[in-house]
Amino acid sequence: MIRFEQVSVEYEGTGHPTLAGVDLTVPEGELVLLVGPSGVGKSTLLGAVSGLVPHFTGGTLRGRVTVDGRDTRTHKPRELADLVGTVGQDPLSHFVTDTVEDELAYGMESLGLAPDVMRRRVEETLDLLGLAGLRDRPIATLSGGQQQRVAIGSVLTPHPKVLVLDEPTSALDPAAAEEVLAVLQRLVHDLGTTVLMAEHRLERVVQYADQVVLLPSPGAAPVMGAPADIMAVSPVHPPVVALGRLAGWEPLPLSVRDARRRASDLRERLTRAQPSGPSPRAGVRAGTTGATGTVGAGAVGAADAVVAPLPAAPAARRGVLARLLGRGAPTATAVPGTVVDAPARVERLGVRRGRIEALRRVTLAVAAGETVALMGRNGAGKSTLLATLVGMVEPTAGTVLVGGRTPHRTPPREMVRRVGLVPQEPRDLLYADTVAAECAAADADAGAAAGSCRALVSELLPGVPDDTHPRDLSEGQRLALALAVVLTARPPLLLLDEPTRGLDYAAKARLVGVLRGLAAEGHAIVLATHDVELAAELAHRVVILADGEAVADGETRQVVVSSPSFAPQTAKILAPQEWLTVAQVRGALGDPS
Repeated sequence: MIRFEQVSVEYEGTGHPTLAGVDLTVPEGELVLLVGPSGVGKSTLLGAVSGLVPHFTGGTLRGRVTVDGRDTRTHKPRELADLVGTVGQDPLSHFVTDTVEDELAYGMESLGLAPDVMRRRVEETLDLLGLAGLRDRPIATLSGGQQQRVAIGSVLTPHPKVLVLDEPTSALDPAAAEEVLAVLQRLVHDLGTTVLMAEHRLERVVQYADQVVLLPSPGAAPVMGAPADIMAVSPVHPPVVALGRLAGWEPLPLSVRDARRRASDLRERLTRAQPSGPSPRAGVRAGTTGATGTVGAGAVGAADAVVAPLPAAPAARRGVLARLLGRGAPTATAVPGTVVDAPARVERLGVRRGRIEALRRVTLAVAAGETVALMGRNGAGKSTLLATLVGMVEPTAGTVLVGGRTPHRTPPREMVRRVGLVPQEPRDLLYADTVAAECAAADADAGAAAGSCRALVSELLPGVPDDTHPRDLSEGQRLALALAVVLTARPPLLLLDEPTRGLDYAAKARLVGVLRGLAAEGHAIVLATHDVELAAELAHRVVILADGEAVADGETRQVVVSSPSFAPQTAKILAPQEWLTVAQVRGALGDPS
């Protein structure tokens, strides 16, 4: 169905090919998974199938790519639209209409399908992807995960023979990801649809793949084979594979079910070992917040401390706050002598966005040095809570205090000294022409030593050249750059919205190291995430939101181990023992690797 014949792609100014020596065939009716570290050219390879490379992106494509006999060099994307459906990493760039139902119908209308066929397929897709309750909603009001489902649905309705998907589950909660993958399985098995998919969250998808294509490094020839064979040599692999390698299981398991069947001996070896999860910073008691979200007497650091002077503010030029909040906000002042019992405190918070009650009676406190993971299905209110903490959204009920200030009443110059937000869309923070210029501006705005931001970029994602334009980076690389920009100012409260979207496992491990270091220095961190492995690795507490309400709030192990949706793979495999990560198991076994 898809044939690559000695394909290479080189972009102007790079000096080296992004892809080289690609010679492979994707058979009809198979789900083929494309894997590899961030920035190795996965999105470029997918774009070559849809015709976006080189017709839209530019660059030079050598060799030949054919899809069902059509040469993508001579057929532009619009001439492949009846054959290939494409969803990129950024669903917002995909939309051309205003509402969910119109977006699902648009592709079919462009192809001239009959109205009765269009109506039937729209209803089928609404049901398949759990979008029926959103059919009349403006797309701009949806959460990132809901938008991703709409983008996937819009390419399913025309019934293309080939689906090309770039990180299709990156913004989805675990249950929604399973629904989407089940739909893809049905299309592959029942209709013979060919699916070529790139995904970093391999724990979600590798067990469904018929074959895996590994891009080991930029410009290196790909390796294609059976999933277990590729995972045995791949530098990127899910926790279930890492655990299988550690335990010496052959062949390597790809699913939790397969691993559980072989785990009895490993459980026996671990019986006498005591699981140890992320420990709170010294002086901050684990589980100091319960269902009421109040800080216990054991919390110290920022807790029980009078408001202290904060670092000099970055200029209002920097960051989404200054641009989105504007400059006319009324000045707020801290009450003299007020005791700030946490870097962030929320009491019975309510937020209404149009006719949607996004948050209801949410109470939460975050202590200095504490890392809190906000989890829950798409549309539960996680991003709204983060936006309220930085002042982008005004509460309709309750109170919000960050560093002793009410965020929505505090000018941006005041707030950026207290809180930094990395949004779901990293390009909202990036506007310079090169990585070097972004980093220089971040250093100047934060009053940091020259090279501080650049050092963070290199730590999070090595190998990004200074003269690269941010738009030419992969999604994971852009995220690493945006993270470095915000982290340069070292805000006392750091908020991250889906911080691992587009990051491979190595980049995620580096991010975890940076965030752990900040927490150890006393920074409070709140991250909204669907990445259960990240929460298990990093979070001291997990707060689960559902329909705008906090339905669980407790120490990470207590909240996630018993949850079929939010438990990490290691916990599922080794249950009822309470191990969360492969690193914990490795440490208990005394394995130094």
